[in-house]
Amino acid sequence: MAVVSLQNVVKQFGTRVVLDGLSLDLHPGQIAGLIGVNGVGKTTLFRLIAGEIQPDTGEVIRSAGVDIGYLRQEPDIDPNRTLHDEVARAFDELLEIERRMHEVSAEMAACPDDKALEKLMASYDRLHERFVVEGGNAMEARLGEILGGLGFSPEDYHRPLRVMSGGQKCRAALARLLLADSTFLLLDEPTNHLDIDAVRWLERFLANHRGGAVIISHDRYLLDRTCERIIEIDRGKARSYPGNYSNYAQTRARAELTQQRQFEKDAAFIRKEKDFIARHLAGQRTKEAQGRRTRLERKLNDGDLTTESVTQRKKVRIDFASADAGQGTVVRCDDLAMSFGDRRVFEGLRLQLDAGQRMGITGPNGVGKTTLLKIVLGELDATAGEVIVDPSLRIGYYTQEHFELDHRRSVLEEIRAARPEMSEHEARSYLARFLFTGDDVFKKLGMLSGGEQSRVRLASLILQGPDLLVLDEPTNHLDIPSRECLEEALVEYAGTILTVSHDRYFLDRVVHRLLVMRPSHWAAFNGNYTFHIEELERQKAALAAAATASESADASQATKTALKKQRKAAREAQAPRKTRSPTAQYDHLTVEQIESMVVEQETRLAELHEKFGDPRIVTDPEALAELQEQMDEVSAELAVLDQAWQERVEGMK
Repeated sequence: MAVVSLQNVVKQFGTRVVLDGLSLDLHPGQIAGLIGVNGVGKTTLFRLIAGEIQPDTGEVIRSAGVDIGYLRQEPDIDPNRTLHDEVARAFDELLEIERRMHEVSAEMAACPDDKALEKLMASYDRLHERFVVEGGNAMEARLGEILGGLGFSPEDYHRPLRVMSGGQKCRAALARLLLADSTFLLLDEPTNHLDIDAVRWLERFLANHRGGAVIISHDRYLLDRTCERIIEIDRGKARSYPGNYSNYAQTRARAELTQQRQFEKDAAFIRKEKDFIARHLAGQRTKEAQGRRTRLERKLNDGDLTTESVTQRKKVRIDFASADAGQGTVVRCDDLAMSFGDRRVFEGLRLQLDAGQRMGITGPNGVGKTTLLKIVLGELDATAGEVIVDPSLRIGYYTQEHFELDHRRSVLEEIRAARPEMSEHEARSYLARFLFTGDDVFKKLGMLSGGEQSRVRLASLILQGPDLLVLDEPTNHLDIPSRECLEEALVEYAGTILTVSHDRYFLDRVVHRLLVMRPSHWAAFNGNYTFHIEELERQKAALAAAATASESADASQATKTALKKQRKAAREAQAPRKTRSPTAQYDHLTVEQIESMVVEQETRLAELHEKFGDPRIVTDPEALAELQEQMDEVSAELAVLDQAWQERVEGMK
């Protein structure tokens, strides 16, 4: 049974149709990711579900009693309240009960009549019981947990929101929503303005939320960690994919390859038919030619033929100019320290970046990540230590701010300013690769959205062909397709990269070294973000195992044994395995046969997902456990099939 059901919904603004016959069911207990390029209608869909706007045609049906909590991108808060009081509005009903308890208590103290006092005491007892049952005694503890998880300190509680930053206001709105404990959550870009620690906390919160949620986000790592379903909005319609974002990306890539093959096949058929019609329409075989023309037109009108090439779709195509990877050390920091007045940001920091290496810098807000970049670039002087940068390097710097753009210039003028020797035709052709076509190139930079300005800045930076790229949050304001194209370009880039990012998916794809900065320390790791997290989990597990072993009577011997086993397991994990590949069972099949099996398993997985909406199953623990077991089996087989398909396609390249 769906919590919310949209049936053939159409919504347009002016002459622009945003949603065109969209149908979608959202189920209780399920967390789904909602994706699509910027402007496709994701926020419009949320506003329809929340009841803020009505569809032009179609229906939005909500289950009786469902409480929908909606987090907007623009926070809905009272700037005159303190952080504590604004977030505590989530407890308005409990606070009203508490206020009434105080009133009754005062009346009891002033009541001279025993019978009236007895009634007041009974009233107080009822209020108190309701207050306790509904969690009144835990209000402050819950509020502190949520605010702490989202990066606020107790010192922030009594500051008025009007003096806080836009990011802090957004986090306050998120805190209030999470405390409200709504049945079903609509989260529109919840990780905006959250640092990497706060995002990880939010993931854990969502994992324990039982009511279900839909998340609009460009954070693919979040979508991987929390979502069991991905809903893509494209051309006014919704298409659902079981699994997380990575599963969706693999399914989409496979579907695009299949569509491209079908397009090429159908294009050849159309050319052949048109050629026959042109040659015989006025000859002896006129009737046959007319019949073929009628059948061809019917197939085209009915959509029986694939007429769009995947490669024709608009996509940011980024190709860095030739960069020199060079050799030796290009950046070295020795015992670096930085302070602002009495505030020590970091100290004793050592960093070495060799030519061709890619290092990511991550950590919570306020630990000095951007400050470190500015010290490396010579824009700030360190309090102590030494920075050496190869003077022959051509450095390209991408900042978080858009201040370096002259908002009076057009997009075309900005690009030609970076490369004056480019003709207008060459500049327009280049900009088309960044989705600026037609009259878009004449738009003033001040009129562009944040994402559009980011694309202009990347286009300008790429034209310079730098040897060292210094990037400060380069994926901010970019939608998922643009992020993926940037990542693909950076993977192919021959130069050296030093980048600050909270985008964990980006860090996984692009870097192979990581500098993690914390308020009290820093640490460098070889590997990407996921490797770093896995390493932390292994260390935590080892410490827990050692602590457990030490509690036994023979603690010393048990600890030694546990540590030996852990070291042996680590060696075995790192050693090359000679076991038979799980994909070997499909070696005898063609790509098309594997694709067919994948589609069959995905269909089966989707059918099993739908069963979670059946109230007979949800209320039957045994049926629910059996359903989950079936889903695990199908998911495992699908993962092996996906791997087999990828290996086969890679072998064909």
